[in-house]
Amino acid sequence: MKSYILNLLVLLLFFSCKAQKITDPKLTEVWEPEPTVVTPGNYNASPSDAIVLFDGKDLSQWQKPQFIHERGTVKEMNDMVNQLDENYLNPAADWTVEGGQIIVKPGTGAIETKKAFGDFQLHIEFLNPVDHQKEGQAYSNSGVFMMSLYEIQILNSYKNRTYSNGQAGCIYKQNPPLVNASRRPGEWQMYDIVFTAPRFKKDGSLESPAYVTAFHNGVLIQNHFELEGPTAYIGKSKYFKHPEKMPLRLQDHGDLVRYRNIWIREL
Repeated sequence: MKSYILNLLVLLLFFSCKAQKITDPKLTEVWEPEPTVVTPGNYNASPSDAIVLFDGKDLSQWQKPQFIHERGTVKEMNDMVNQLDENYLNPAADWTVEGGQIIVKPGTGAIETKKAFGDFQLHIEFLNPVDHQKEGQAYSNSGVFMMSLYEIQILNSYKNRTYSNGQAGCIYKQNPPLVNASRRPGEWQMYDIVFTAPRFKKDGSLESPAYVTAFHNGVLIQNHFELEGPTAYIGKSKYFKHPEKMPLRLQDHGDLVRYRNIWIREL
């Protein structure tokens, strides 16, 4: 009721201003509701309302997922999601924690958050190790999977050419980054991602798609991009109904990619 009255007062103010010449600048000032105060983090610190997913100590916020789908089709993903068991006891995440960093443990599979998320803001820092023997998709490949299904690629894309919708910062196999903002291998980089989850109707049809805005090292690389559906390695993507919230996932692609300072804010 309070919100309704506020909206009504704003409308009355708007039409009143339209009906008469505005001479007082205060007439167009909106004071309520007042935005919630959030203390921004200093340098590498997380903001006050963030959920810290990795603080350099352990993988207590992470687990091994029930299913691995990163190399499949949308149909295979759909089948796996439909078979999710709420009573499944996820094994503990077993990637390496060393020197305040998470290091991918090749061959062990992806890790995911214990908590599920819908709309969110994510900050994640990563390092692609130097390996001059590698190139293309084989050079420091990993990925951030929003809701375990929608991937922003992690790769060494500093003077390392690959297909544009497969390089660092792309929505994998859907949309190249607006620019290549990659740093050299061996240097820390960061993604800041704003994700809007898709919505589905009761009959399973799509009500609204997912959207992603992303910054790579402070540079805009995805501008409110409308996703075609979950990330498909083979074939075209399309939406299928899935839970409103799902875990965040980091991919094991066989490379020793490092992560640190991971935090998320639910929106």
